[in-house]
Amino acid sequence: MNIEITKIKTEEALTAIFNIRQEVFVFEQNVHPEEEYDEFEETSTHFLALLEGVPAGTARWRYTDNGVKLERFAVLKEMRGKGVGQALVKAVVDDIAREEAAKGQLLYMHAQLAAVPLYEKFNFEKEGDIFSECEIEHYKMKRYL
Repeated sequence: MNIEITKIKTEEALTAIFNIRQEVFVFEQNVHPEEEYDEFEETSTHFLALLEGVPAGTARWRYTDNGVKLERFAVLKEMRGKGVGQALVKAVVDDIAREEAAKGQLLYMHAQLAAVPLYEKFNFEKEGDIFSECEIEHYKMKRYL
């Protein structure tokens, strides 16, 4: 399987990202659109995963007062189990690692339960108890760069 991860720089690619997030979060997981799209869209660094040239997944990261937050990881249902999620996590962590301002920073995320084993492969550790976000159970996960 040919997986290509690109950092988004065009409006067309951003549209593909929003389409994936709408399919996964809004339609599949019943997240309200106003909770899915936020004020950080323009200040986040977005990624698009292509599987055999077809949009398959997305993720983003951004600086916060607490460190660097990784978020909005989504892979289309029919593209799951093919390494897209793993390629996205690697690309996002590698990209953050190239940022001088991120050196030594806390990397953290709110991980849906089903994705916890994926993030653990990249040395993220669960912190605290399970919590609900948009009526979906999550763990806070973290690691340092």
